[in-house]
Amino acid sequence: MAHKAGFVSILGNPNVGKSTLMNRLVGERLSIITAKAQTTRHRVKGIVNDAGYQIVFSDTPGVVKPSYKMQEYMLDFSRSALEDADVIVYVTDVVETRDKNADFIERVKRRDAPVLLVINKVDLSSPAKLDALFDAWRETLPGAEVFPVSATENFNVENLFKRIVELLPEGEPYFGKDELTDMPTRFFVTEIIREKILLHYEQEIPYSVEVVIEEFKEEERFARVMAVIHVERDSQKGILIGHQGIALKRVGTEARRDIEAFLGKKVFLNLYVKVLKDWRDKENELKNFGYKQL
Repeated sequence: MAHKAGFVSILGNPNVGKSTLMNRLVGERLSIITAKAQTTRHRVKGIVNDAGYQIVFSDTPGVVKPSYKMQEYMLDFSRSALEDADVIVYVTDVVETRDKNADFIERVKRRDAPVLLVINKVDLSSPAKLDALFDAWRETLPGAEVFPVSATENFNVENLFKRIVELLPEGEPYFGKDELTDMPTRFFVTEIIREKILLHYEQEIPYSVEVVIEEFKEEERFARVMAVIHVERDSQKGILIGHQGIALKRVGTEARRDIEAFLGKKVFLNLYVKVLKDWRDKENELKNFGYKQL
């Protein structure tokens, strides 16, 4: 039997559970998960290898109408993933309306690649409502195969995975058989820190933050990490640090524990906060942060 290999892009709007589904399909926790929109900012690839196939999954930022440059670049990640895909997994859920970002759905319809429409969070709905949803989405994406799924409950994810394997084109692996992702360790360390900020801060703080690793020294038994958390305004810096540094210390403690679990060794983590005014709308800063290729 010929070997199969292909790119599978997981696309959709914010808050529909794309990252949870990605982690289920890959079998590893690669994408951070919170209840806030725009949790995923970059295109994160997860690689699944078997004797007969290699799947390169891409988790992408939620599709939004951009209101600043960072969101424009995030949308570019989703568009590039759509164009690269051998199989498209478009994720919605039981509460999302079909007219949200209809222009992006039109792009999906124009692609020749097979489309698997995932209706996530079916555990929060009823059979009658699901039947109506199926009919409505078949009208919106008539060429798509519909999969009811609960990513959090791991319901029907295995059947979705099997269908993805069936749809893969024949081809040789794109990555080594021992590779899990194309992203470096530093990226996942920054994502762990950013996840803690998303969990513990409200309003504009999580969306105004970018984490950069300034120093990463990994020894056999421990690692030293120095990270800078960039914010846009002085007021945000004060909120992030908190009274007597208590808020930032909580972020550091929780992040350090997860980084230790990720690296499998003791970690010494130092966090600093700097103001980089309006970085989300500055092209040079966004390029430096990896939102656009140099």
